[in-house]
Amino acid sequence: MKMNGKRFGLGVTLTLAVGMAFGQGAQGIRDALAAKAEQAGKANALAVAGTDGWLFFVPELRYLTAGEFWGPNAAKVSHATSAAAADPLPAILDFKAQCAKAGVDLLIVPVPAKAAIYSDMLVGGKAPNSSTRIDSAQAAFLAKLTASGIKTLDLTPIFQTYRKNHPSDLLYAKTDTHWSGNGIAVAADAIAAQIKGQPWYKGVAKSKFTPTLKTITVSTGDLAGMISGAKPGPEKIRLTVVKKGSASVASDRKSPLVLLGDSHNLIFSTGGDMLAENAGFPENLALRIGFAPDVVAVMGSGATPARINLARRGDNLAGKKMIVWVFSSREFTEGQGWRKVPVVR
Repeated sequence: MKMNGKRFGLGVTLTLAVGMAFGQGAQGIRDALAAKAEQAGKANALAVAGTDGWLFFVPELRYLTAGEFWGPNAAKVSHATSAAAADPLPAILDFKAQCAKAGVDLLIVPVPAKAAIYSDMLVGGKAPNSSTRIDSAQAAFLAKLTASGIKTLDLTPIFQTYRKNHPSDLLYAKTDTHWSGNGIAVAADAIAAQIKGQPWYKGVAKSKFTPTLKTITVSTGDLAGMISGAKPGPEKIRLTVVKKGSASVASDRKSPLVLLGDSHNLIFSTGGDMLAENAGFPENLALRIGFAPDVVAVMGSGATPARINLARRGDNLAGKKMIVWVFSSREFTEGQGWRKVPVVR
């Protein structure tokens, strides 16, 4: 197969495996992504550049091409600091059992890797769809969780459909690892529908929140700082700022809903490195469900550290009805690992 060389902003030449992406379906795309990850690894690069200013996180490429990441294969593909914490399945099953003991529902929502939705912006070919699902291992894992009685929400087909119907409304920031305002809105719609179907939902006091559209210019996306050489130009991201009157929508410790996870729950919400305030996932979810969630989010890892923070409260989830666990899908193989954490004793 002919390989076409192209120079990107890493200061090295990366191979653009266009033939793979066009000719071999999902596996061909994964092969092309694996080649990108391997070459970036040799250059000690954490990000690679695609077309039209798109940047991609190398650990996400590794995750997408790792294959089955649970059971006997977990230790082979995981980057966890301990082999004992490589497999996410035992920790998730244990946490589900703890939630059930406390009478709390658990919904697991992995955020798809950017390349699972926009691989064509890195390795060419057509946009991924239901017949060329790149994160098929993730789909199989979510099916396994469902078979074990754990509620999951698979955002990949939802994002793929949205991209097809709204091609100019990007679901991710081009130069950052996180979702965009559009991605937040699509995910919030889907998750809100799950919450509204719960029997306890009608009994929760509701508040009125006010949305305002705002466009920000981002020139400091986290991926932009990971590449050498020429940087992509600034990008404009449209957000929905949500407030309660003139006040911010604060995390509510007394809320029946816990929003657990990583910085996907902080981006555009907390300011500073998170790029904006009052326009993140917690605020946009509150807009749809009528009350603020209790946010327990940790930058860098939504798996074990987030549950540790929840456990430190020592309240056995008193007063909680549901936990929505939102974290980057790469966490399955690229994070610190999946330890069992005694949240409910």
